[in-house]
Amino acid sequence: MRLNNLVGEKNVSLYTDPFSYPMCDYYKPKDEQDKTLVFESRFESGNLQLVHKVSDEEYDLVLQNDINSKGHTQWFYFRVANVKKGQKVKFNMLNMIKSKSLYNDGMKVLFYSTKRQENPKKTEEEKGWCRGGEDFSYFQNNYRKEGQEKTTNPFAQQRCFYTFTFSYTFEHDDDAVYFAYSQPYTYSNLCEDLSEIESKKLNYVTRNTLCRTIAGNKCEYLTITNRVPIEQDKKK
Repeated sequence: MRLNNLVGEKNVSLYTDPFSYPMCDYYKPKDEQDKTLVFESRFESGNLQLVHKVSDEEYDLVLQNDINSKGHTQWFYFRVANVKKGQKVKFNMLNMIKSKSLYNDGMKVLFYSTKRQENPKKTEEEKGWCRGGEDFSYFQNNYRKEGQEKTTNPFAQQRCFYTFTFSYTFEHDDDAVYFAYSQPYTYSNLCEDLSEIESKKLNYVTRNTLCRTIAGNKCEYLTITNRVPIEQDKKK
């Protein structure tokens, strides 16, 4: 997948279907002196598609579209490893779709530090998913959306992507830090919660399957009701 800047280019490559490009191996550090971050999103709800290293302190990121959408991108969830304590890195997400964002109004990015979670000196409020980061900015860029033709008409509306950029200073060496738009709640989390409710064998709750998704996952629902027949309970 490629995103090429419009400025000064004759042949502009558009944001295209990621499945039309071959998969490549993830980066592996060459030695202990290699400061290149290692990105990973091959886990449930992860959606990082491509990363380009600008420098040891800056990376450009491209997100995978939401499934069965017309190219919607707002959610992000990925992990970063091979980090050093005190290392400040700038992340640029290049293909956001919304014209406005709460990040310009003071909202911070959500992160989860594995080392912080294991630190006995940290309180429960300091563990788990936390808000952090700095230098937030959200703005429209020059990367044109797929299907948009380049025009010289100054009054024509150019539908371009938006960039979300932020910086984060890592607190520990060799940490694994997750970043997300909001606290992830996966399909597996849902199944676990439903199974826990079902295991309690509550006489007023029934678990059923409404249908299956395109991916084959169950679309379930809970019926919560008084099992007394209507004939015996007119207030039901």
